[in-house]
Amino acid sequence: MPVALSILDLAPIAPGRTARDSFAASVDLARTAERSGYTRVWYAEHHNMPTIASSATSLVIGHVAEHTETIRLGAGGIMLPNHSPLVIAEQFGTLETLFPGRIDLGLGRAPGTDRQTMRAIRRDATSSDTFPQDVLELQGYLRGESRIEGVQAVPTAPTEVPLYLLGSSLFGAQLAARLGLPYAFASHFAPDALHDAVAVYREQFQPSEQLSAPYLIAGVNVFAAEDHDEADAQRRISYRNRARAFIKRGPAATGEYTDAEIDEFLASPGGEQLSAMTRYTAVGNPDEVRAFLESFAASTGADELITAHHAEQVEDRLRSVELTAKALGVAP
Repeated sequence: MPVALSILDLAPIAPGRTARDSFAASVDLARTAERSGYTRVWYAEHHNMPTIASSATSLVIGHVAEHTETIRLGAGGIMLPNHSPLVIAEQFGTLETLFPGRIDLGLGRAPGTDRQTMRAIRRDATSSDTFPQDVLELQGYLRGESRIEGVQAVPTAPTEVPLYLLGSSLFGAQLAARLGLPYAFASHFAPDALHDAVAVYREQFQPSEQLSAPYLIAGVNVFAAEDHDEADAQRRISYRNRARAFIKRGPAATGEYTDAEIDEFLASPGGEQLSAMTRYTAVGNPDEVRAFLESFAASTGADELITAHHAEQVEDRLRSVELTAKALGVAP
């Protein structure tokens, strides 16, 4: 069967735009994905990042669900150590009750932010140590089978919210395999351990009530346009702005940087590490994008690709979504 195709929407706030603009764009993106045959759209929990609007992830999911009809929506992911498992079960039980059969819950153990912001959200540095137990506690609430006597999540949805584990290391792969859960690898920004983690996940997978065989989702960046030069120009603009945001978060950040200065930084030893994070990026016309994604899917054995479309202009992002769906043959 052809690989399934989905979208990771980071709800980006482009230069000169507002968070409200970003949410409107997310609705347009999900509607386009729905028309184009994508399986799901996920939103990621990040904090204290001025260019990302999806910090209140469950609220974004609910807003987009109100403006779409059939496409699955979910978190890719909720950073569970930032939260009580009970509260997340209540939020996603509510979403599944309101939008039955359409809600996913991807879980990660990273903070989704920097150390200072970790303190601001009252996250203890050791809170990720109990991640495996917290996943099981959350799963119990969602199934109406609480592991804590006398405590239940209300509402408990009539249909169970499926869990997915997210990761960029062998730890996540091993845990997803042991719990028998689908595994989503963040290769769109952390590519180094991809193939090792995939091998570990498949080798160690144990069937569960939710899943009888391994199911792998792999992240990949996409800039699709009618011609290669247009797509590459979109890539350069997006990744330069990404580098600017990275530099501005540093303690010694001062002033603005020209395109030439950003290109020089990206070619430096420090910048090369940032550039390497987006190793898996499909750029070009539909034929080029199809060739890259098919090769990427074959090399990983992925059951599903979750694509991040980063073009700065909303219209270009929507066109990239449409062209990719047609290129991969998932468009109706």
